[in-house]
Amino acid sequence: MLKGGARHGVADLVPHAGRMCLLETVEHWDDAAVVCTSRTHVAADHPLRGGSGLLAVHLVEYGAQAAAVHGALRSGSKAQPGMLVALRDVTFATARIDDIPSPLRVEARLQFADANGSLYAFSVSAGGAPLASGRLSIMTTAAAAP
Repeated sequence: MLKGGARHGVADLVPHAGRMCLLETVEHWDDAAVVCTSRTHVAADHPLRGGSGLLAVHLVEYGAQAAAVHGALRSGSKAQPGMLVALRDVTFATARIDDIPSPLRVEARLQFADANGSLYAFSVSAGGAPLASGRLSIMTTAAAAP
């Protein structure tokens, strides 16, 4: 598993496969947070792109994947599948993101975690400009099973 501060791809850390793995690189991580980068938002075949392009609301998925990467790095194994169960205080500074040429910088900062799930604050920026921020709650799939 990665040491703190290592640059690394994320495909082997998250349950997302193929093009749905939206993040490309871990720039830095420690026990409290992770910073990832990505240029996938400009891809013409982005899996979340619709008729209106790639909307800012999809930045929530980038934040959730950064949280999954952080959980994997903290645990030393691939992230367990989970469900995004709540969003709080989410703000967007743009309507679309597919027209932003700069790489996305995605930070997820751990607020709380236990065996059932976790709470993260996330922020996404590009070229130093904020694009989105908020908090997200993730419940592990095992915790959700009856």
